[in-house]
Amino acid sequence: MTEFKLFDFDSHYYEALDAFTRHVDPALGSRGVRLEVVDGRTRFMVGGKINRYIANPTFDPVARPGALHSWYRGNPDRKTLREAFGDLEPIRPEYRDRDRRLEVMDEQGVGATLLFPTLGVGLEEALKSDPEAAGKVFSGFNLWLEEDWGYRYQDRIFAVPTIPLLDPEFAHDELARLLGRGALVVNIRNAPVPLPSGAFRSPFDPLYDAFWGLAAESGVVVATHAGVEGYDVIVNMWEDSTESSVFRSPLRGVISKGRAVADFYGAAICQLIFERFPSLRMASVENGASWAPDLLHRLEDAANRSPGYFKTEPSEIFSNHIWLTPFWEDDLQSLSQVLAVEQMLLGSDWPHAEGVVQPVDFVNDALRWADDSTKRRIGRENAERLLGVHIP
Repeated sequence: MTEFKLFDFDSHYYEALDAFTRHVDPALGSRGVRLEVVDGRTRFMVGGKINRYIANPTFDPVARPGALHSWYRGNPDRKTLREAFGDLEPIRPEYRDRDRRLEVMDEQGVGATLLFPTLGVGLEEALKSDPEAAGKVFSGFNLWLEEDWGYRYQDRIFAVPTIPLLDPEFAHDELARLLGRGALVVNIRNAPVPLPSGAFRSPFDPLYDAFWGLAAESGVVVATHAGVEGYDVIVNMWEDSTESSVFRSPLRGVISKGRAVADFYGAAICQLIFERFPSLRMASVENGASWAPDLLHRLEDAANRSPGYFKTEPSEIFSNHIWLTPFWEDDLQSLSQVLAVEQMLLGSDWPHAEGVVQPVDFVNDALRWADDSTKRRIGRENAERLLGVHIP
């Protein structure tokens, strides 16, 4: 425990079995999302195809929180991934029940938390060829999220709805609806927007200015949580595979780790989204922070080679508009020499296997170098200021 309550900017639920079907138009049929038994196993069906992003979409049994802690510390015991996961356990009530989750948060010393999807962050890529279906699926999913978790439950649980950017008009309208329901944070993919034609469009194209303008005007924080960003196409250039999975091969981590998020925020700054909308605020979640120093170096180099292009220095834009949740395995002490401590947010990734065993472990491990004031800022105060809330 710490002497202050934590604000965990990245935790998760495991979706209920009807999360994607409770409020979706039945007319979508196979264009939507459903769970289906195939060859004796429950599968996640998206657009009529088996989606392998998560092997067991029922999450029962499921990995223990922080099961991969040693594996992400470099795997000193040289275990296989299956060995590192260890024994699975029955799903716990706090993964799906908000009142039980509050009780566990009290036990953990967590005052408030943002909740992100587990299955949901892998869904947009699978629906990229059908923007209409994607809009209906995510609208229904966001309704389920509000019912089961709430966008501002007891001012302690802030469930984060997801908005696909496949259709610019839908993105604006869904954001407007969610703002009317009290959402403080919304989640989008940190990736170029795929088009049904096979081409791509930048999310910072003026076609999206209505979305970004509403986000800036309202003060909502636009988060970009890691998921399936579509960068497997780059991995597939180097190995013959079409399967998209979180833990697919070593090559995926070597080639694509940190790339999508760096590309996204590099494009955001170079395409002047923050100059067009000076009050816009964004948060990179579960993407770590080790990519940021190199991006800042490249942005400064670009500014030096393009005099007059940026009205404000890129590093200043970055520090004024973008917040980050470093990984617990990042070297935060070194990163604090490049990034402002005020930009860093505690994200435990609890209860996922790749996160920490308990949220306080982030403070005890990643912040063991920091003084009490720094721990408090990263562990609580930065999130409170960003969202304009105070932990009860």
